[in-house]
Amino acid sequence: MVVRTTSDSLKHVRRILKNWTTPLLPDDYSALINPLWSTRELRGVIRQITPAAEGSILIDIEPGWGVPVHFEAGQYIGIGVSVEGRYVWRSYSIVTAPTRRAKNFQICVRAVADGQLSNHLQDNARPGEAIRLAAPAGDFYLTDPIPHKLLFVTAGSGLTPVISMLRMLDDRRQLSDAVLIHSVRAKEELIFAEELDRLQEANPGLRVDIRVTSVDGRITIPQLEEMVPDFADRAPYACGPAQLLNELSAWWATGVDKPYALRTEHFTLDRASDARGGTVTFGNRGSVIADGATTILEAAESAGIRLPSGCRMGICQTCVQSLKEGHAHNLRTGETHEPGSRVRVCCTVANGDVTLDI
Repeated sequence: MVVRTTSDSLKHVRRILKNWTTPLLPDDYSALINPLWSTRELRGVIRQITPAAEGSILIDIEPGWGVPVHFEAGQYIGIGVSVEGRYVWRSYSIVTAPTRRAKNFQICVRAVADGQLSNHLQDNARPGEAIRLAAPAGDFYLTDPIPHKLLFVTAGSGLTPVISMLRMLDDRRQLSDAVLIHSVRAKEELIFAEELDRLQEANPGLRVDIRVTSVDGRITIPQLEEMVPDFADRAPYACGPAQLLNELSAWWATGVDKPYALRTEHFTLDRASDARGGTVTFGNRGSVIADGATTILEAAESAGIRLPSGCRMGICQTCVQSLKEGHAHNLRTGETHEPGSRVRVCCTVANGDVTLDI
């Protein structure tokens, strides 16, 4: 007897369909039967939506055929959802641990001002909805081997990649000496409150300090040093607003010698720069005047020009375009890009007139 795997069975169905579906492709029909069966694009289906905290929801996504399911704790996936007739892409951290035997990805979506996709998902996402996916990616994850002493500093939704790390360490019984300092604007906005309590109860070596900034104010570097006296001996990971990460980066680069480099993940852009803006020309598709704080992607969207994008933070590389003329400034890295460069338009601004080769 021949036993077919799910993948073999799907291929067998496609071979049968191919004989009578021309000129359409078998994929056009199999995806109608099951949206997860597409081979021309990576797809997923929303299976469950649950509240996470005030303004935040958890979305469980079943990956379709061909979607890579291996990921590192701290990485993200790209989500493409049809909004008003076109697909809008964003990247969200995977909050589950790679060591847990769940077949679905889980992401946490927080509604933010002017957040087109996050607000759409909050208001309109429903179980059973088919979405497009991009493979897990990102370089914000624990080093190998994992250091014995860890320090996590996060704020707001910056907790999402770190919760995956903590869950993985818990699963591996490696959460022996770790400190998490997390800032949240209001107590009711704290995501994963119950999970953090569970992790602390199960792991005496984990210490979690929550700072409510509307009551206690933003955390300062002297306060951080007082809260974690042995900070210099710990491997640090930080995720949150640009201002916090810039302060942490400057702090970690000075003072006593530290054996570990600070690893960061940005969720917002710091738009302060010396870039003066200019006229941005998008090949033969039009042009628009933009200031030095408006990204090239935002300039394109203001002119009705659609460019591919994902994370909008210069991480996923979905938005990369060729700079034909002029100079551009990367708000995330501080780099200056010259003609001929490949630039991430979601975090790059014009420094004078520029032309994209699109």
